[in-house]
Amino acid sequence: MRISVVLLALLCSAVLVVGAIPVTPQDQEDVRGAFLTSRPKEKTTTKSSTAAKPSRRKPKVVASGPEIVGPVATVEPKNPKNGTKGIRPAPVNIQRLGLGLTLFMRDANGLAVRTDPNRVFHKGDRVRVLLETNTDGYLYIFNTTNDGPPVMIYPDADLDEGGNYLLSHVPFEIPSSLATEERLRWFAFDEAAGDEKLYFVFTKDPVGGLPIDDQLIALCQSSKSACPVKPTADVWLQIEQELKQPLQTDRVAKLGQTETVVEKQATTRGLGLAKDDPQPTMIMMASSKTARLVTTLDLVHKD
Repeated sequence: MRISVVLLALLCSAVLVVGAIPVTPQDQEDVRGAFLTSRPKEKTTTKSSTAAKPSRRKPKVVASGPEIVGPVATVEPKNPKNGTKGIRPAPVNIQRLGLGLTLFMRDANGLAVRTDPNRVFHKGDRVRVLLETNTDGYLYIFNTTNDGPPVMIYPDADLDEGGNYLLSHVPFEIPSSLATEERLRWFAFDEAAGDEKLYFVFTKDPVGGLPIDDQLIALCQSSKSACPVKPTADVWLQIEQELKQPLQTDRVAKLGQTETVVEKQATTRGLGLAKDDPQPTMIMMASSKTARLVTTLDLVHKD
């Protein structure tokens, strides 16, 4: 099975269908509420009417004084028994990572309509994925075909200046609806059936051993055979180990709805979604306060 999208290395981007992922039972409202709690109450506004695509490159750290790394510990009063002072570490409040996914399918009128990720796709079907994270971080997407070797399909040297940094609750679509040609705005299923699996890695910090930004661009310019990047055995083993961590998942049954104007504007202009804006069809939350969320999604194509 192949998805045909003609855009240089954008053979990279793939489509989402729910795969077999470990799920820890939890009330759906708890999962969805935990994800949406960081959405602002009010919509982000901008005076510009033109699209302002957000930068996906790693943020630059501007030093404005002595750097303090991590939370500050406090000194306890003297112990009356031995007269010594103890150090009480400052509390660490790490937000649980969350990833929201909505799968859109092109209808007969060319509109993007919410569709069931578990459906079977056929030749000629076209889909697009909308992603949303609950905090700032880095998104990596890998693809395997028929259990073959993995390749990194995002970040890509020809997209977003090789960057993969996402801002919290600012939606990100694959492929882009702003592509110059209609055929590049969707993933199209061809006649070849098969098994495709996507690995999504959302992390607070860049993954060591995987190039991004200028490093990725330079690598691909120096050797075309080096791209798309194939993760080393050590990197891939770590991802597979993290995939075993349980996730808490919430899915909604509201399907068949057309993509809203709010979603389109937020995606194309880099605006954050507010609490009352449309919600992802599926939300996955890490069950613990880890630095990475790893999950897989399968593509079901029978034709």
